[in-house]
Amino acid sequence: MPLETLTTAVVAFVVGGVLGWWPLAAWTRRSMTTERMPQRTVRVAGAAITAVTFAALAWRFGPTWILPALLVFAASATVLALVDLAEKRLPNAVTFPTLGVVAALLVPATWATGDWMALVWAVVGAAAMFAVYFLLALISPSSMGMGDVKLALLLGLVLGWFGLSAWVIGLLAAFVVGGVVSIVALAMRRVTLRGSIPFGPSMLAGAMLALLFVGP
Repeated sequence: MPLETLTTAVVAFVVGGVLGWWPLAAWTRRSMTTERMPQRTVRVAGAAITAVTFAALAWRFGPTWILPALLVFAASATVLALVDLAEKRLPNAVTFPTLGVVAALLVPATWATGDWMALVWAVVGAAAMFAVYFLLALISPSSMGMGDVKLALLLGLVLGWFGLSAWVIGLLAAFVVGGVVSIVALAMRRVTLRGSIPFGPSMLAGAMLALLFVGP
């Protein structure tokens, strides 16, 4: 591993931990409508998740123009996952601002590569992912909420920028992760056959796996 990439990953780990412990934890608490998740749990989980995802993305992509967009995505993913786990909802006040910021940061990343079709595919990916999840929500509204459908816009935008393979893997990985989580939850008796688990964290985890293992 080049020293520059290793240094970037270490710095990203530290910065991610600090951001997760305070500003992202505070954002998470403000986004919640109940007190189901203790403050300390939010801080510890936020710091751990953000530090690991920041470091993984920095290690995978190094100090490149696309990294800021991915770190913004990872930061908001921490907030969205924690809120969804606590309250089974994905707040628009987190999803939509993140969508706008990531879209803006993809412009300089595309300029740096010179491949402007990547930006086109990002927009197409966002629309296509939204359409897939919207259709699933119409078919089974009890298992797929509109928060998931709106989150699909963000995931499709990020994954679409990296091409069809990343987009498809991200879509499929969400359901694989969700299936594994459901089986584990059933085995641990955390949920019944008639119960449900939040799907947002699985969608975010699937997208992250696609970025780390499929993204160029």
